[in-house]
Amino acid sequence: MDNYNSADISAFKDVWVFCEQREGVIQQTSFELISEGRRLADELGCKLYALVLGDNIEKQAKEAAGYGADGVVLCESPLLKTYTTDGYTKVIVDTVKERKPEVVLFGATYIGRDLGPRCAARLHTGLCADCTHLDVSVPVYQEFLKGASTLTPERIEGTSSAIVMGQQHDVSHDLKMTRPAFGGHLMATIICPRFRPAMATVRPGVMKKAPFDQARADAAEIIRPVINLTEADFETEILAVEKAAKKLVDLIGADYVVSVGRGIAKDVEGGIKLGQQLADELGGVLGGSRVTVDSGWLSADHQVGQTGKTVHPKVYIALGISGAIQHKAGMQDSECIIAVNTNPSAPIFEIADYGIVGDLFKVVPMLIDSIKAVKAAK
Repeated sequence: MDNYNSADISAFKDVWVFCEQREGVIQQTSFELISEGRRLADELGCKLYALVLGDNIEKQAKEAAGYGADGVVLCESPLLKTYTTDGYTKVIVDTVKERKPEVVLFGATYIGRDLGPRCAARLHTGLCADCTHLDVSVPVYQEFLKGASTLTPERIEGTSSAIVMGQQHDVSHDLKMTRPAFGGHLMATIICPRFRPAMATVRPGVMKKAPFDQARADAAEIIRPVINLTEADFETEILAVEKAAKKLVDLIGADYVVSVGRGIAKDVEGGIKLGQQLADELGGVLGGSRVTVDSGWLSADHQVGQTGKTVHPKVYIALGISGAIQHKAGMQDSECIIAVNTNPSAPIFEIADYGIVGDLFKVVPMLIDSIKAVKAAK
């Protein structure tokens, strides 16, 4: 790969999405990224490829293509059946050097967070971690800023360029990667103007999965790079894979999410109990704002927001949550939002479909009774 030069930007083309598989099953986060990658590839005017590593997984690889990819870069070897940092890094780095994609995306999972930065370092390029929004098109990015930032129109208009190495730089062809910064109090947009590929890990649940297209899956181009991998490339040996079950809250997959916020402070235990009862009646799960996690009232797997989980339920009920930008960004795409807050000027009401101004400790019991009555009448 002597001709590889990450600074030769013109030599790079196409968008790649690393599709994570575990025991031969492509993870849902990968399908979300393929769907988002389709939009980015269209904005760049290039092709989208799913990058799949494993053993005997062509069928699963084609499934990934059904969510929007033009083709699959399929790397198969018995040594790739189970994830290892050494094996996957070497194969991805070798393949990227050979085919030179312009953008490479990873899910911000345990595997993606381990693999992405290591690949970026070996490829001498940058990586933006834990992204919650991606854009290439400047007009599309500026529209995003109008709704998701407090920047003035003049500042937003100025985002079409940036100062790079002391020179004005047109960002119209750069991947604009937005992520939380300073503990979620600010949002930062990062570009990688001097090197390629631009690389990012993307938080699970923030991108919407497109409908599956069997025809696209069947027609997907399969590219099989030559795999140069031996046992000598591994510093570790997998002796066994042991699974430990731990019950976590499945916020991302829930149709109904009931979240509690600072409004439960006067009776934390009672507020959580009410929120859980309401969630149980709806067949949903309990979530919380950042303050409930920072205060130790709920565990981190309950947190909704930029620094927590992004959810898209059928119904999202916010109890005692004011609606800071950080929290709204994690739930504003819910199909129906119901807010209960004592403050009629709370920002949460700006995006709520239904708002109730009142004390959640009085309102929630009435909601629970109403739901029970409806169920009993059926």
